[in-house]
Amino acid sequence: MAQVQPNANVSSGGVPPSLPESVREEVFVIIPAYNEGEAVGAVIEEVRAIYPNVVVVDDGSKDHSADVSAKAGALVLRHAINRGQGAALQTGIDFAIEQGAKYIVTFDSDGQHRVEDIPALIDPILNGRWDISLGSRFLGGVENIKPSRKFLLRLGVLFTRIVSRVRITDTHNGLRGFSRKAAKRIHITLDRMAHASELIDQVRDCGLPYGEVPVHIRYTDYSKAKGQRSTGAFKIVFHYLFKRMTG
Repeated sequence: MAQVQPNANVSSGGVPPSLPESVREEVFVIIPAYNEGEAVGAVIEEVRAIYPNVVVVDDGSKDHSADVSAKAGALVLRHAINRGQGAALQTGIDFAIEQGAKYIVTFDSDGQHRVEDIPALIDPILNGRWDISLGSRFLGGVENIKPSRKFLLRLGVLFTRIVSRVRITDTHNGLRGFSRKAAKRIHITLDRMAHASELIDQVRDCGLPYGEVPVHIRYTDYSKAKGQRSTGAFKIVFHYLFKRMTG
């Protein structure tokens, strides 16, 4: 039975500011990108300054995201058409496993996430505390979030606790860490944003221990303009529930 510790605060419990070089070389950071040419290059450079294995999955972008990503030093995988973030993540996870990754981190392309939070995700996995780390902005911190966005995220948490029966504090946070063993048990089938709820179900059912880690999310004008619209939440719920009912 998987174990969740929603109040675990590993980032304040002596996690080092960076991981040993030998561990960093075994971490693959997966960044899904769709028309993120304006931001993804800086994100890659920030991550690659510490973690050399950065994989960008260009999800059918119509801009220069793939070229910018390659120039910044990432390994770039490309979808011929836009399939959605869930599909991009699964493509990246599968590739990382094939390349021998021991630890996998999922990371957004719009600058919301901080590379400084990666050690907090990997440290409890490295030390055998659990196999899956779920980032939580509500245990950590968040900058410049709109009240309406915060309300929707809280509703998402309530939805997850009722429907999936998983007591976590932040359902739709793309900053996550997986051991190799855990990553092999993740099979995202919902291509678009409903994948986040599906992934929580798989984390619950995979039989491996998991826990939440405080992280810091920074909303910028760019990320807020690119982010999920409030009306999209209803589509997410519909796609997720339809998948559950139809198998």
